[in-house]
Amino acid sequence: MGYVDYEVDGHVAVMTINRPKALNALNEEVLKDIEAAFDAVDLSEIRAVIVTGAGEKSFVAGADIAAMSTMTKEEGERFGKFGNDIFRKIETFPVPVIAAVNGFALGGGNELAMSCDIRICSENALFGQPEVGLGITPGFGGTQRLARLIGPGKAKEMVYAARNIKADEAYRVGLVNAVYSQEELMPAAKKLAKAIAANAPIAVRNCKKAVNEGLQVDMDQAVVIEEKLFADCFETEDQREGMRAFLEKRKIEKFNNR
Repeated sequence: MGYVDYEVDGHVAVMTINRPKALNALNEEVLKDIEAAFDAVDLSEIRAVIVTGAGEKSFVAGADIAAMSTMTKEEGERFGKFGNDIFRKIETFPVPVIAAVNGFALGGGNELAMSCDIRICSENALFGQPEVGLGITPGFGGTQRLARLIGPGKAKEMVYAARNIKADEAYRVGLVNAVYSQEELMPAAKKLAKAIAANAPIAVRNCKKAVNEGLQVDMDQAVVIEEKLFADCFETEDQREGMRAFLEKRKIEKFNNR
């Protein structure tokens, strides 16, 4: 994984996209390394993942324009599917994924951030889908996830006009959950990840699955999804320990992911 640094801090994995000379832009090699990093996660131990970019200027500045500039229609379709498949893998990854956006998140960078469960950012972050200014559409889910996250009207404004938004506006429209200084961003991301990791892993995974799958169907179907995932938690060691600790008015010893 030459372009992605992978570290483990307790039950939290931290992935850093490390191509700073190109502002961490995505080409096929970087995308392959991102996929390899997620494939390498030990789900028996890791309970939350943080994705960030190397340096203080950029999370991911976008897809590599030089690499795309000579693509044929067929190559463009293949590249779009390749990126979409990886971002969909992140979106449906069993454990929660937090994007710690430390600067530019444009084009593929914004699309990567949106494939994560939760986005927090630094004060210098900049978000956008500038593709129409290059003669193309967003290709890694930008037209779909942005509209779902901030509403179609605002998403269309950003996409059609190639309008970027700063951190404060991203927070106001709901694209990010919080804004921090550069120095505070990673500590805040790790604090949130560790808070997630401290809870019952099976329950957290089922919550992610319930939210993601429930949003794709009507309410009658959504509550059935929730019912089944709710029931799936029963008879686990973690459910028994969690409820026993509550009834005995003591702290939970630990959740064992069983």
